[in-house]
Amino acid sequence: MPSSTPFPPENSGASVEASVGSPVSQMSQSVWPNDLDEPKWQQGETIQVMITDLSHGGDGVGRWQERVVFVPNTVPGDVMRVKLTKVKATHGFGIPAGIVQPSPHRVRPACIVADKCGGCQWQQVDYDRQLAAKHHLVVDALARIGKLDSVRVDAVMPAAAPLGYRNKATYPLGRSQINAVQAGYYRKGSHRLVNLNQCPVQDQRLDPMLAEVKQDIGARQWKIYNEKLHQGHLKHLSLRVGRHTGEVLLTLISRSVKLKGIHEQAAQWLERYPSLVGVLINLNWKKTNAIFGPETYCIAGRPYLQEKFADLDFHIQPSTFFQVNTDQAERLLAEIQAELGLTGQEILVDAYCGVGTFTLPLSRQVKQCIGLEVFAESITQAETNALLNNIDNVVFKIGDVAALLPELTVTPDIVLLDPPRKGCEPEVLDALIALKPQRIVYVSCNPATLARDLKVLCESGGYRVHRVQPADFFPQTSHVECATFLVA
Repeated sequence: MPSSTPFPPENSGASVEASVGSPVSQMSQSVWPNDLDEPKWQQGETIQVMITDLSHGGDGVGRWQERVVFVPNTVPGDVMRVKLTKVKATHGFGIPAGIVQPSPHRVRPACIVADKCGGCQWQQVDYDRQLAAKHHLVVDALARIGKLDSVRVDAVMPAAAPLGYRNKATYPLGRSQINAVQAGYYRKGSHRLVNLNQCPVQDQRLDPMLAEVKQDIGARQWKIYNEKLHQGHLKHLSLRVGRHTGEVLLTLISRSVKLKGIHEQAAQWLERYPSLVGVLINLNWKKTNAIFGPETYCIAGRPYLQEKFADLDFHIQPSTFFQVNTDQAERLLAEIQAELGLTGQEILVDAYCGVGTFTLPLSRQVKQCIGLEVFAESITQAETNALLNNIDNVVFKIGDVAALLPELTVTPDIVLLDPPRKGCEPEVLDALIALKPQRIVYVSCNPATLARDLKVLCESGGYRVHRVQPADFFPQTSHVECATFLVA
């Protein structure tokens, strides 16, 4: 039974009235009989479980006879009937087989395929409970992995807009059984596509393009890539919008740039969508899980959109990293600025600086900024963005952060770390400890790798965690961003 429509089965005698986002705790408390034979702990059996928590992967967590059970599309407080799909000695996995008693924290999802699409995990969880779960995930990771059980972890900074916040959406493409072009997200743990015509977490200005561009691709009879056969051309459709400017880029990720009629179609798209400023093709011919390839070609318009971030002008291209939640990134930046209390005399190093998202705003409050980044294309954009804003106290360096840190000719007062999900390499932490800046700001999108790295910095590096500020950059999912402030 899909969790997005948690109604009792037919002829149950229960009556339900619930609107989108409203609690559904008023539903029948006796949907399922309680006099069934005692089930066994084996695959295929159906058990009754009280969901008590949410896991870092997004599943609900419950216990049955001292064993932990993970169940997707459930909410803390739910009493569920669960069909076991995989069992181990101490834990197992299952799928919902019906709601015995819905949680008071259960709401109707905004998306009609929320129980099928792998893009969101928590649309059925009310927003306050999502925030509480994310706070617990951070505290738990710090204590369990980092052995930091007395660290101050502030309340999660809530998103002003829990829906419609994503400024970028990249959809795998496929074909239906009747050969219609599809775009959407994969079901969790699979490569089965869930077709979408709109998505409630992406910026709503992108929705009209999603359905119409699919139709245009079908009308052009462009070949859709088949990953099993490694045949066809188009792999993904990527849409990116400037949250503050409204400018949009449309990018097709393809194994070939030779799409018949692409220039004509690009011109039509530019005419149809006034906010569209560029149509591009990104070339990715490899068998890989990486979405974007190394080469991007501008077919019509320009290869970047203009955006405002922290009162600065930015040029953003399709494939380079920029925080998907612009509003929350600005709020977290303001939190970092307030915590640091910059005087204009500091030297600040921004490791993993990307296109200068945090480097450039912080540069206005310090004596000198140095940005380090391994991706040359990001550094090129960062330098362009510095010129756009007449910022001349920033130096950007291309290379591996572990190699660049020991080569610095100045001793920074502050180092800002914003690594990918895998966290910092051990060599980066060693170099940082040798450099010994007075303060470190560690921005992380993964509490587990954050806790691992903080343990090293605190146990071996002589640092102390002053506080942790979680922020909800990804509402409706289990992901949480954190800014951790350390002092030597």
